[in-house]
Amino acid sequence: MTRTLLLSTALCAPALPALAETLTIYTSQPQEQMTEVIAAFNEAHHEIAVELFRSGTTEVMAKLQAEFAAGGSPADVLLIADAVAMTQLKGEDRLMAHPNAPVAGIDAALLDADAMFFPTKLITTGIVYNTDLVKTPPTSWADLAEAEAAARTIMPSPLYSGAAAIHVGTMVQQDQFGWDYFETLAQGGAVAGQGNGTVLEAVARGEKAYGVLVEYMAMNAKAQGSPVDFVFPSEGVTAVTQPVAILAGTDAPEAAKAFVDWQLGRAAQEQSVAQGYFPLGVGLSAPEGYPDPASLTLIEADNARLLADGEAVKMEFADLYGG
Repeated sequence: MTRTLLLSTALCAPALPALAETLTIYTSQPQEQMTEVIAAFNEAHHEIAVELFRSGTTEVMAKLQAEFAAGGSPADVLLIADAVAMTQLKGEDRLMAHPNAPVAGIDAALLDADAMFFPTKLITTGIVYNTDLVKTPPTSWADLAEAEAAARTIMPSPLYSGAAAIHVGTMVQQDQFGWDYFETLAQGGAVAGQGNGTVLEAVARGEKAYGVLVEYMAMNAKAQGSPVDFVFPSEGVTAVTQPVAILAGTDAPEAAKAFVDWQLGRAAQEQSVAQGYFPLGVGLSAPEGYPDPASLTLIEADNARLLADGEAVKMEFADLYGG
């Protein structure tokens, strides 16, 4: 079961002076990283206290929808690795526009035309492998479908992970992959865990030799001495931008705007690089050991189709790999 936490900045930052507002953030970003994010944000905004709910994207969205159904959510800001979910919330009039957000330097193709949500970083999905078990690293998605590799592969489930939902939904849109690719993996013995953390743990412990994983988790684990390495497959990588948005029902709109503005600013982008993420702003290099973002091949998806087909994709995946 994905762990959920409700945490006040009182637990993760020095005592603050008199506070004008309290900001409630719902997020899928890892807890340790969000503790750092809140501490850095409070260095710039001592007057804003932050309360945090953290879980996987699917559970965050389920909590939000349940609260909406009950009359309203206490959430002011949403920060999740799922632009498709943001698109859904936008369509339901659940987001507040922030047309004055500081988006200079961010690729216009990544921005919502109505300024309802904003990308904060680039997160790609590729292949992690155990360096003790694999002597000839894979170079492509096709390599995982080989019988020897498939039987030793684990992937996150779109039923738990927003990044996984976008990865699977994007892959099945491609003629060279489609559902045939996932059927071949399943028939070869590949399995699905829950979120990306489950995949990393299984590969790092040697329970599986290969995994489908977001790059920063593998690269951070490698830097900390775990016996893993990461491959950006030759056919390309799927990607999410971990958008941030203000909920339409917020009772702290100015504090929410301050957090969005800070997320898009230089300090947050530098922190993202330090945490192992590709930056979105100009003038910042990728973390050490990462390729130049401009050199990546991104597998493109039709976001409208991702939204329309989301539940069907989850059901089809569950039929292949179990719920």
